[in-house]
Amino acid sequence: MTQDEMKKAAGWAALEYVTAGSIVGVGTGSTVNHFIDALASVKDQIKGAVSSSEASSIRLQELGIKLFDLNEISEFAVYVDGADEIDPSMAMIKGGGAALTREKIVAAVAERFVCIVDGTKTVDVMGQFPLPVEVIPMAREYVARELTKLGGQPVYREGVVTDNGNHILDVHGLSITEPVALEARINAIVGVVTNGLFAERGADVLLVGTPEGVVKK
Repeated sequence: MTQDEMKKAAGWAALEYVTAGSIVGVGTGSTVNHFIDALASVKDQIKGAVSSSEASSIRLQELGIKLFDLNEISEFAVYVDGADEIDPSMAMIKGGGAALTREKIVAAVAERFVCIVDGTKTVDVMGQFPLPVEVIPMAREYVARELTKLGGQPVYREGVVTDNGNHILDVHGLSITEPVALEARINAIVGVVTNGLFAERGADVLLVGTPEGVVKK
């Protein structure tokens, strides 16, 4: 089974958590694209979706799934999204696709977070994947200096502007043993919009696509 086939298996498995008549929170990325395809197969049974990025919004609309603005609703049952890394505590690094802020907002509103990944994304300690930090453009170099003080090596993701009009710093060289504390520390730096650690609000369910099938955790 290829990596993409494992992503597809995890994406389709998440349909189990979609209930009839509901609004579904939809994340961003290659694994989520498979979930969106799966969601289209039951689009007549749901009210619609809340999207975490412009890219996912376009895909959802192309498949005929109604989009809701998050400000129109107070709660919804499930948010389905991928991860760049996820540890045994269900804390994640996200933001490889630069949609981390909207993803974090949508996840905060959802009653349940279902994370879908292929087997390469599960790790014992996060940090091999660089940690994305979304920053206000004028604060980029200041934030980079502050991140260096925390032991990381921030690299400006050149040519990338988030859906919110901001920049991304990718922080290399971290060994993230206390993700909740680090998430709060980085978010406290002036000029940071948010960082890609989803630890304070981690996943509730993990679906891992493997060569042997989908493993639920």
